[in-house]
Amino acid sequence: MARQLCCRSPRWLILLAGLIFLFPPPAWTWDEATFFQKQLIIYSFVLPEYRQDPQAAMVIGSPQTYTIKKKDTLLDIARYFDLGYNELVTVYLNVDPWVPDPGETLQLPTIWVLPQSRFQGIVVNIPEMRLYYFPPATTKSTSRTVITLPVGVGRENWPTPQARFTIRGKTVNPTWVIPASIRQERIQKKGWSERSIPGGSAKNPLGKHRIELTLPSYAIHGTNNPWAVGRLATHGCIRLYPEDIAQLFHIIHVGTPGEFIYQPVKVGSHHGRVYVEVHEDLYGLVPDLQAEAYQVTAQSGWGEAIDHSRLQQAVRDKSGVPVDVTKDVWPEQREEMVRVGGE
Repeated sequence: MARQLCCRSPRWLILLAGLIFLFPPPAWTWDEATFFQKQLIIYSFVLPEYRQDPQAAMVIGSPQTYTIKKKDTLLDIARYFDLGYNELVTVYLNVDPWVPDPGETLQLPTIWVLPQSRFQGIVVNIPEMRLYYFPPATTKSTSRTVITLPVGVGRENWPTPQARFTIRGKTVNPTWVIPASIRQERIQKKGWSERSIPGGSAKNPLGKHRIELTLPSYAIHGTNNPWAVGRLATHGCIRLYPEDIAQLFHIIHVGTPGEFIYQPVKVGSHHGRVYVEVHEDLYGLVPDLQAEAYQVTAQSGWGEAIDHSRLQQAVRDKSGVPVDVTKDVWPEQREEMVRVGGE
């Protein structure tokens, strides 16, 4: 049938279709359907069996590229590649987030060092504004899997706390019963005095999915404002892109453990190389970020392998991107080179 219709089509229509195929429209408009086509990505990693284990692989993902099209914004690009607003803007400080130059190719920081944790259930690292979900291990193997997603966290005056919790429930289209303190703030700033917002309402900041925690007054939920992801935008709760929470909601089970941690400096080895990822100290909880970096790397067991000048530069840059800080040749490598006749 399609073949017959094609044969009967006017020649100018066939020619036009060919031209559109060869030269697609220069403008591109993002929509919710596009974002909801995304699928959660499962990454593999390998836990170290002992200190300085060269087989450990604690860096996940890989950089990607994207060429900016007309009408793109950094917010749309970040959302499509599951990055928070913070992750892309930190790397491209000189790019207008609303009107970036078409034709410019971006190197997307879709690569992360895993935070130090129990590697169980949900882990949210507050300074990097990113959630990690570690599914239950099916075997005793050191090879594991993880899903990672960007989040919005609490504002400086409503910080997300460091705490452990358990998932106690899940709700679709949750009603937001507004706490008295938040209601008072809304009255003072906006003149909004409602005591609740019904589930499914476009004005409901919880979005369409909420994961309830044993941690009182806090939850992991969607949002009616996707641009809040990657920002200090909540009253302490964790916000995800609508399409991300919709998928995470169905794979998280009641009873799953979780924790909110605060690690502006992360270190991890990847097949014998050492990587450091440094973020802004969002809540000002770390008096000396350089000292924190030295402490974290020393505790990792890879201290002797690290080039201090590279580590210092990574702390100064605070790029939020994994940086290789390995010495070109460090003691154990040198001994190995001598043993095999490398020198």
